[in-house]
Amino acid sequence: MKDDFVFVDELASGTTGMRWDAKYATWDNFTGKPVDGYLANRIVGTRALCEGLERAREKAESMGFGLLLWDGYRPQRAVDCFVRWSKQPEDGRTKARHYPNIGRAEMFEQGYVAVKSGHSRGSTVDLTLYDLASQEILPMGGGHDLMDSLSHHGAQGITQAEARNRRHLRTLMEACGFSAYDREWWHYTLIGEPYPDTYFDFPIAWSGMPTGRHARGEARLLAHPRRG
Repeated sequence: MKDDFVFVDELASGTTGMRWDAKYATWDNFTGKPVDGYLANRIVGTRALCEGLERAREKAESMGFGLLLWDGYRPQRAVDCFVRWSKQPEDGRTKARHYPNIGRAEMFEQGYVAVKSGHSRGSTVDLTLYDLASQEILPMGGGHDLMDSLSHHGAQGITQAEARNRRHLRTLMEACGFSAYDREWWHYTLIGEPYPDTYFDFPIAWSGMPTGRHARGEARLLAHPRRG
């Protein structure tokens, strides 16, 4: 594993304000199945990303919120998988939930998916907020990877509470050194990211089930970086 990349859940170990669900390691994503390169349900990022997330976790906690992470580092092979998927015939399995008003190819044309993703540089994260007291995810007016104008910052058609929750997320992330993406309320990139021109391609994997902060050393990233 490249020295500058770590498992974010190691940072979260022992805290109550950060959870994760790596959507592309599961069947719960717009492709409808686990994506190439995601061999474990874990979030990976640069050390700089993790430092920023720790700042965000502390700020969120002061507001009564926790962070739920959906994606961090994304192998280039996963992006390549998205491209291949976009060229396959439409089967309708995930369309209503993730791209109800556009076709697969339009995801790229409209900026929801890129052939070179900032995620592959290791310092971009997809996330939302949950209430620390109830553990309930805050309503945001659309879920992760809803590729629609409803997901844009400042979107019309969401409730005041949903708009307020989006503002909470944006305010705390920007205060902690992240920049927002105008088309996806959940997507934030670390300002001054350490690898702005490098797109990595190592898979996220583990060789054993981690049981603690240091026992997580049993997990290994198989590092084969692709330079871009």
